Amino acid sequence: MSLFIMRTKIFLPIVLCILCIKVHSQRGVRIAYIDMDVILSKNKEFQTANLLLDEKITQWKKEIEVKKLQLKSIEDQFAVEKILLTPELIADRELEIKDFVAEVVSLQEKRFGPNGDMMIQKNQLLKPVQDQILSIVQDIAKERKYDFVFDRSSDVIMLYSAKNYDISELVLRRIQMQERIKERKEKLNSAKEILDGASN
Repeated sequence: MSLFIMRTKIFLPIVLCILCIKVHSQRGVRIAYIDMDVILSKNKEFQTANLLLDEKITQWKKEIEVKKLQLKSIEDQFAVEKILLTPELIADRELEIKDFVAEVVSLQEKRFGPNGDMMIQKNQLLKPVQDQILSIVQDIAKERKYDFVFDRSSDVIMLYSAKNYDISELVLRRIQMQERIKERKEKLNSAKEILDGASN
C-alpha cells in the first residue's frame, strides 16, 4: 500500500504538469509587454515624486560639498602650520584629518550608498506609483487572459516585440482614468465643504 502511495505522489504531479502543458499548447501562450519607462515618464505622481527626490538629492550634495570644503580648509591650515608643530602634534592633526575624511566618506555612503537615504527615499516615493501600475497590469492580464506580461525596460532582453503586444498605452489610459476619478472626488468634496461652510 505504501508503495502505491509513493508512486501516486511521484506520478500525480507529473501527470498534472503534462495536462497543463497540453492545455497551454492547445490554446497557445498569450504574451504582452509594457514599457515601464514610458508609463512612468507620463505619470503625474511619478513626476512629482521625482521632483521631491531631486530636491533632496540636491540638498544632500550641498551637505557633502560643505563637509569637503571644511576638510580642504583643515588640510590647508595643517599644511601651513606643519613646520611649526612638534611630531606629537603632527600625529594628532593627521589623525584628526583622517577621522574627518572617514566622516565625509561615511556621509556619502549614508546618502548615496546602495542602502543609503537616496535608495530608501526613491523606494518610498515610487512604490505607490509602481504598485498602482502593477495592479492595473494584473487586471488587464486577467481580463485579456495573458499568461505573461513583461517589462520591456527591465533586464529581460527582448530581441523583437510586435507593437500589437504592447499594452503600455492601455495601462496609461487606466491610470489617467483613475486620476480623473480621484480629481472629481476631490472637487466634489471641496465643493461640499464650501456649501457646508456657507450653510453654517
